[in-house]
This record gives sequence, C-alpha cells and structure tokens, in this order.
Amino acid sequence: MLNKKVIENVLYAALSTGGDFAEIFVEDRFNTNINMVGGYVENSISGRDFGVGIRIFHGLNSIYAYTNNSKEDNLIKVAKEAALAIKSSKKDMILNLMESNINNRHLIKIMPSNAEKAKKVELLKRGYESAKAYDPLITQVTSNYFDEEQNVLIANSEGLMVQDKRVRTRFKIQSVASKDGETQIGFYGPGGSMGFEIFDKIDVEEVGKEASRIAKTMILADYCPSGVMPVVIHNEFGGVLFHEACGHGLEATFVSKRTSVFADKLGEQVASPLVTAIDDGTIPNEWGSLNRDDEGTPTQRNVLIENGILKSYLVDKLNGKRMGMESTGSARRQSYKFPPTSRMNNTFIANGNSTFEEIISSTEKGLFAKKLGGGSVNPATGDFNFAVMEGYLIENGKITKPVRGATLIGTGIKVLENIDMVGNNQTFGQGVCGSLSGMVPTNVGQPTIRIKSLTVGGRKGDE
Repeated sequence: MLNKKVIENVLYAALSTGGDFAEIFVEDRFNTNINMVGGYVENSISGRDFGVGIRIFHGLNSIYAYTNNSKEDNLIKVAKEAALAIKSSKKDMILNLMESNINNRHLIKIMPSNAEKAKKVELLKRGYESAKAYDPLITQVTSNYFDEEQNVLIANSEGLMVQDKRVRTRFKIQSVASKDGETQIGFYGPGGSMGFEIFDKIDVEEVGKEASRIAKTMILADYCPSGVMPVVIHNEFGGVLFHEACGHGLEATFVSKRTSVFADKLGEQVASPLVTAIDDGTIPNEWGSLNRDDEGTPTQRNVLIENGILKSYLVDKLNGKRMGMESTGSARRQSYKFPPTSRMNNTFIANGNSTFEEIISSTEKGLFAKKLGGGSVNPATGDFNFAVMEGYLIENGKITKPVRGATLIGTGIKVLENIDMVGNNQTFGQGVCGSLSGMVPTNVGQPTIRIKSLTVGGRKGDE
C-alpha cells in the first residue's frame, strides 16, 4: 500500500514541529451495496475508496488530517501542514518500524468479490419473494445485500507497522404491513466478518419470513398500556439497550472528559450482582470483531462489569493518555476520514443461570420486549428511551397478546441495578453504531433478562 521508507518520511514530517506521537492510517476499501424494492433492483453500487489519515499528538491534544492522494510529496505536505498546529521544540527521534504479524481469527472461504453479482441479486429476489408471500398484509418489502473488503496499514512513531484485511457481509430485509391506513415495520439483518460463505448459515427465505412475521404481528396488535412494570427483554436485539444506555457511557471518549455517569466508578457496584458485561473484539467471524483495532492494537476480551462491579472501560490511545490507562484495543473509526476513538465491538451481557421459561413463569404481569428498535441516550446521565419493535404482554406468568407502540424509558445505571433475572440463552444481533468517529459495525447481545421495574410508555393509558 505504502512502502516503509515513505511511511517513515511522513512520520518524520508529522513530528517536525515537536509532536510527541505520529500515526499514519492507510485504507483501501472495496464494497458492494445492492438494494431491491418491490422485487426490482433499485440501485447497485460497487466502489473503491482509498485514502490516508495522519494523526499527531502533542501532550493531550490531537491534530488530524487526511487525503486521498498517496504520493509521497503530498503526504509529507499534508503532514507538515498538520504539524503547524503545534508550537514546540523539535525532538530528536529515530524511527525503527517493525512490521507485526497478524493473528488472523477471521478466516474467509469465499471472497465476496469472487461471487457473481447475479448470485447476489438472486439472494435478494429469494428473500423478497419469501417476505412478500408471507401474508397479504405485507404491502412493501425492501431487501439489501452488502459486502466490503477493507485493507488497512497502520504505522506510528513508536515503531508499530501492521497490515490487515477485513471482510464483512450482511443481508437485510425490511417488511411493511398495512391495515386500515396504519403501517408497522419488521426488520431482520444478519451479518458477520465472513465472505460469501455466510450464506451457508443464513437462509435468506427465513430472513424474509422473520421480517414479515414481526410486521404482521404488530399491525394486528393492540396498543401497549403505559406504566411502571416488570419488563423482560429477550436476547439478540435486546442487547441494544445495554449497548446504547450503558455501553457508550463506558467508552473512554466520554469517561476521560467526565461526561459519563460511569466516570470515577472503577471498583464500585454499578449493577445487580447477576450482571457481567463484556466487550470482546476477538470472537471469530463475528460482525463487530477485528484482529487489530484502528490504532493497530490487538483486540481483546474486556470484562467491563463483573458480578455488578465496574472493572474496566473501553480505552483508545489518546483517551488512555488522559486517563493514565493503557489501550484496551478499542479504537475504531469509520474510515480514513475520521480520527479513531474508543468504541464497542461485540458488547454483551454474559449468560446467567435462569432459563427463559423460568423468567416468564415467575413474572406475574409485565411486558415481554422480544425485539427492540431505535432509541436515544444521553451518556452523561444515562437517560434513554427505546422503541419496542415487537412486544407482548405477560399475564399470570405467560406470554399472551402482542402489543405495539411500546417505549422503554429509564436510566442505564438504574436498569443495571434493577436486573433481577438473567437467562442462559445469550445471542448476538448485528447493527451499525454512530459516534464521534463515524459509523462502525457492532454486535449487540445478551441472554433474556428481567428488569423488575421500568417505565413503559404506551398509547393505551395506565393499567
């Protein structure tokens, strides 16, 4: 991508005004994105994006610049212009870049670029037809195929030099059900750090049926009652609640500035003793996994909360300097156009000892949130609200009728304290998370959990 001598010259230029640390991030990305609406391909885009990001530290400050012109003279020019923001004495420094070997956990059997586009369109057609044929109430289906190959080279003035290839593939279907002038949406979108072989494990017809099942169930549902009640949140996409309401507050991006409710709480009880929460970027072929983070640090399994005790944060290099902590391999960025910061990979609540059946049968009355949708959170306070994509009432220890329009309202740290049952059926759901360093693929996950008391917003009124 760039040879060693060019990289060294660019790093020297970046440090020419007295910076403490310099880094170069080279990215060469290929992707395919195909959308099908109503059974017809609406757009099909295949492209390449190449660029170089240059970052400089001076004390606890950072300067970032990027370009898609990789000629040596231009890279040196960009590095020197960025370095002008630093007014300090130049330090004597000798670079000795040593290329590191990658421990590749994510073996790819079939590169997506080797699969014919006609095969990708065929998958979309099959998923569409399955979703559309599910029920006459399904009035619109959108299917999407996505793959990418991201080649990166990361080097810095501490001597690091590493290259990696990242491959991801995802298949998504959104179904719309309509009745009496109202609509409800169902969505399902599995993916992984895998090649085209992912379709040996993803049945696109089942993806279509699942999206339509949710939409049909919710269009026929009554409105959800409101009030404070026990809420059982299912596995897979239920994990988005922990991701948004608690996970972001554990990122050093916010902790280092003390704009997180979890700042200065290491070693304290912040959750029920039943809760152990983990972020793990090393799980083979999972959607949010990486061999190395976007600063070149090996990813790792980070236990954030253990038996309710706050054990760790998600830390990148710059915020680690501010906090006096080492990186946890958690630096991520959307592309070379963004400087990295601390982000989640595969974040989940670990398995407990209760079965799904025990959790439901011991709940006299409440809400079963089978799938969560979108929401918002304030990392400084942990205040959140989340839409329930698919919900049901629990009555006399049994799941009864479906309900729609439910919203979960609360505070992340309070939710953690109020978890009184944790299941043993942990799974992952795939998503894309946005923050200061752009949009990155992340997994959310958990077993079924019960929150003994949570505010539920609904259109039916209190019950």
